[in-house]
Amino acid sequence: MATSSPHKQSGNCLIEAKGLSKSFGAVKVLENVDLAVKEGEVVSVIGPSGSGKTTLLRCFALLEQPSDGAVIMRDKTIASPALPGEARQNAKAARGDIGMVFQHFNLWPHFNVLQNIVEAPIRVKGETRAVAEANAMRLLEKVGLSDKRDSYPSRLSGGQQQRVAIARALAMKPSVMLFDEATSALDPELKHEVLLVMRGLAEEGMTMLVVTHEMSFARNVGSRVIFMDQGQVVEDADPVAFFGNPKTDRAQRFLRQMQD
Repeated sequence: MATSSPHKQSGNCLIEAKGLSKSFGAVKVLENVDLAVKEGEVVSVIGPSGSGKTTLLRCFALLEQPSDGAVIMRDKTIASPALPGEARQNAKAARGDIGMVFQHFNLWPHFNVLQNIVEAPIRVKGETRAVAEANAMRLLEKVGLSDKRDSYPSRLSGGQQQRVAIARALAMKPSVMLFDEATSALDPELKHEVLLVMRGLAEEGMTMLVVTHEMSFARNVGSRVIFMDQGQVVEDADPVAFFGNPKTDRAQRFLRQMQD
């Protein structure tokens, strides 16, 4: 039986896609996607490989520019081919407000754990080293790695590296966290430790957009489920409704395949 989501309520729209499309050459990866994420929501994005989930997340993270439509954050357009100048200006202010955790950690191998976390706050936000390091140690305690501050990534397990990556993203004090298959490169035991950290963030009220194949997370932690196929949002539903009674044949087939 599904447990209830830790989110009791959500606030105003924080970030959204409006009519978002993305093509790579002749290949259309996203087609007219509308998706609004409210403050405090944990939105799980699921679907088959190649459905556009990662590209959607990368558009939200300003790592890909849309071919059409817009990404809007707090009522300001931060990505749009129709308003390139305005969007670029707004994107500069928004980048530090969007945290991203990738599938493959992306830690700097020549920096130890503490250096990995403090580099961006010092260089991008202008924090003093003392302030950045104090915040980094608080975050390392949050993710259960305060004893690894001087370790290098090569000395850490995959789960530990991913928890450092989460701490690094949080160090910029983002308003929204984006997770792109954050556990897919990990074995089951290491997945569990990362999912515990993500669940803790959800319980604290962090706004999260999570691309995942972890159906238990989407069912039990997420406040909404977005099911994508062929670059489009096919279903947008409460987790209990989606997993209990998906409306489309495509979603029903997907869930059966995930259970096999």
